[in-house]
Amino acid sequence: MCIGDKLEIQCYKHNKKVHRAWQEAIVLDIKKDYIVFGNNKTQVIESEGTTWRTKEPAIMYFFRNKWYNIIAQMKKDGIYYYCNIATPFIIEENTIKYIDYDLDLRIFPRGEYKILDKLEYEYHKNKMNYSSDLDKVINNALTELISEYKSKAIMFDSKTNKEYLEEYMNLKKELENSNFE
Repeated sequence: MCIGDKLEIQCYKHNKKVHRAWQEAIVLDIKKDYIVFGNNKTQVIESEGTTWRTKEPAIMYFFRNKWYNIIAQMKKDGIYYYCNIATPFIIEENTIKYIDYDLDLRIFPRGEYKILDKLEYEYHKNKMNYSSDLDKVINNALTELISEYKSKAIMFDSKTNKEYLEEYMNLKKELENSNFE
């Protein structure tokens, strides 16, 4: 895998069924512990077959050993972060894959945050029989994620995300130009 490579994203649920898929994620940076991707107005396919497009550019952080991923949504009124509690990613057949565990952390441009989908998490925990060990891992991941945000981890740095956005836009231009040659 190299910077500029285009992958897809597949999000699964605990029952191993595909929940949602994104058609594009372009590699922006490869670190020891995580990989940074970018996309913009990419098509999303829901499990029942409906499709929609994302509204704005996004910078995405997928971690090798952490139970969450982070999406910096680059909106006109500021950067919003949508953080999914999820398994560490794997890459198979040019596709980033992970299992989503419902709980999400939404961070707003002014710095306030909110934990989302607690009821959905409880519902799936009971329906899919999450073990007590898995429940602990998931709740610890949420605590760790909030701590990372409060300690101003690099993924939540607006300057860094703006630099990645610029890199994404440049790569996208290069890819489009090379398709016309």
